[in-house]
Amino acid sequence: MQNIVIAIDGYSGCGKSSTAKAVARKLGYTYIDSGAMYRAATFHFLNQKVDLNNTEEVVKQLKKIHISFKKNPQTGKQETFLNGENVEEAIRSMEVSNFVSEVSKIKAVREDLVSHQQQLGKAKGVVMDGRDIGTVVFPKAELKVFMTADLEIRAKRRQKELQDSGKEVTLEEIIRNLSERDKIDSTRAESPLLRASDAVEVDTSFLGFEEQVDRIVDLANERIGRYTKAYGSNH
Repeated sequence: MQNIVIAIDGYSGCGKSSTAKAVARKLGYTYIDSGAMYRAATFHFLNQKVDLNNTEEVVKQLKKIHISFKKNPQTGKQETFLNGENVEEAIRSMEVSNFVSEVSKIKAVREDLVSHQQQLGKAKGVVMDGRDIGTVVFPKAELKVFMTADLEIRAKRRQKELQDSGKEVTLEEIIRNLSERDKIDSTRAESPLLRASDAVEVDTSFLGFEEQVDRIVDLANERIGRYTKAYGSNH
C-alpha cells in the first residue's frame, strides 16, 4: 500500500488531536502532535521568563529546546518530552493555553518547529494536526482535513477534558480563551489558520467521536487506494 501524509487543521477544541491519534492508530500510522510542540516551547519560554518581543532572546532559547515524543508503556499513550523531561501534563495547563497563540505567531518559533515537523513527515505514513499543516507544513499532503465546530460545543468539550484531569475552569473562561485564540490564529501574519483550498471540511459539532474518526479513516483509505493504484506500493 502507498503510505500518505494526512494533514488535519482546524480551530482549538474541535477534537483535532484526539481524532488524529485515533486515525493514526487505526491506519498504523505515526501521530505527530504539532500543538504539543508549540505548547512545549511556550512552557519553556514561561519557565525562562523570556521576553517574547526580544527576537534575539527567543532565537537563543529555541536552540536550547529539544522536543520528542515517547509512548507511555503503561497507558500506551504518546507523551511529550522537553529536553528529556516529561511535560505532557504541564503543557496542558490554562497558563500555557493563554500564551501558546502568542508564541505560535512568532516567525522564528514557527520556522524552527515547521522545519522539525517536515523532517518528521518525510517518511510518510504520518498523521499531523495543527493550524497550518495543510497550508504550510505539508502543502502537498495527499489528504487534508479541516475540522470545525460550534464555539460553545468546543468550550464544553475542553471543560470536560480539564475536569477529567482534575482542573476546574469556568465555561466563560474557556469560551473567552478559545475565542481569543481563534482570533489570534486566524489573523496572525505568520502561517495564519486557513482552510487549504483542497481540504475536506469536517464539522464535528454533532458528530460522535467514533463518527468523526471513521469519516477521516474512510477518506484516508480512499486516498491510499487512489495513490497505490497510481504509483504502486511503497509499503
